[in-house]
Order: sequence, then structure tokens, then C-alpha cells
Amino acid sequence: MLPVSIADAKTHLPRLVQQAEAGETVRITRRGHPVAVLISEREFERLSAPRTGILDFLKTWHAEMDAQGIEFADGSEFDGLRDNAQRQTPSWE
Repeated sequence: MLPVSIADAKTHLPRLVQQAEAGETVRITRRGHPVAVLISEREFERLSAPRTGILDFLKTWHAEMDAQGIEFADGSEFDGLRDNAQRQTPSWE
């Protein structure tokens, strides 16, 4: 990530925009502290696109696997692996 002062960014904005378009991230600083980031439109769209949660992803994936006839673990392979015995509470004395 290329750090550039605000003054330099103001002077060289067209070049910095070209760098961002090429995929380079430009960090703009004021008195040495980062205050903004210049990124390409493509990267901005990627970062701001709505994301699905893990449950939605898994449901979609499961439906796609079913539609393609691909078999996968249904969870029964793990039955009996967990120890469900009564657990003792530790004594802190």
C-alpha cells in the first residue's frame, strides 16, 4: 500500500487514480497519519457487495450438491463420536 501525503495526492491525483485503476491501493496521510484510502471502482464494488451469511451459503451449497446428485456427509458419520457422559464441575478450592 503506497502512502501519499494529502499535498502530494492533490498534486498527483491523476497518476494516483491510474495506480488505483491498475489495482494498487493508495493510502492518503495527513501529518503522517492515515486518513483515507484510494481504491479502484472494481475493488470498491467487491468490498461493498452484499454478503451472505454462512447459513445461507451452506443452504445454497447443499441445494446445489443435491441438484448435481453429489453425495456428501449428512452428519450421521459422526454419531457416537462425542462423549455425552456427565461432566464433573471442577472444584476451585
